[in-house]
Amino acid sequence: MATLREKPRIRIQLPQEMVTPPPGGMDRRRFMNWAGWVGVLGSLGVALLGFLRFLFPRVLFEPTPVFKAGPPADYIAGVVDERFKGSQRVWIVREEGGFYALLAVCTHLGCTPNWLAQENKFKCPCHGSGFYRSGVNFEGPAPRPLERLKIVLAEDGQILVDKSVSFRQERGQWGNPGAYLRL
Repeated sequence: MATLREKPRIRIQLPQEMVTPPPGGMDRRRFMNWAGWVGVLGSLGVALLGFLRFLFPRVLFEPTPVFKAGPPADYIAGVVDERFKGSQRVWIVREEGGFYALLAVCTHLGCTPNWLAQENKFKCPCHGSGFYRSGVNFEGPAPRPLERLKIVLAEDGQILVDKSVSFRQERGQWGNPGAYLRL
């Protein structure tokens, strides 16, 4: 049986200045060790912050699309009411038989048209689309009429407009329940 021989160990004696750190700072090995730990702990910290971000939902808090427009007695027959044009982008039109609500968004590019009472029409300032009082387009590049919104009478007697439900004339929806409030 063969015996294993041990290899002789060679000892290398390093000079003293290579073994001890320099007197004013740290040596390269300690610096790399420190930098490595800072990198690992920093990565774990960023990952932990990313994980904590997922615990909070990304929610867009928007106002409700349903609003009360006041009692029907506040509106004059034959007049386009613009009090909700700035806050809700809605016109409420009262006729002799009832009410309808128009969305104040041009069907061409989404601008807000203006009501011109002298000319009895809505006119878009962006590209010149014109709409009759009923919302039907008659001039300019707008491809379709303005949309009507759901308008009903609430339990407390006020007009309730729901912007999440719209009615389009080209689909024949202006005659649907909710597109016109009869009094």
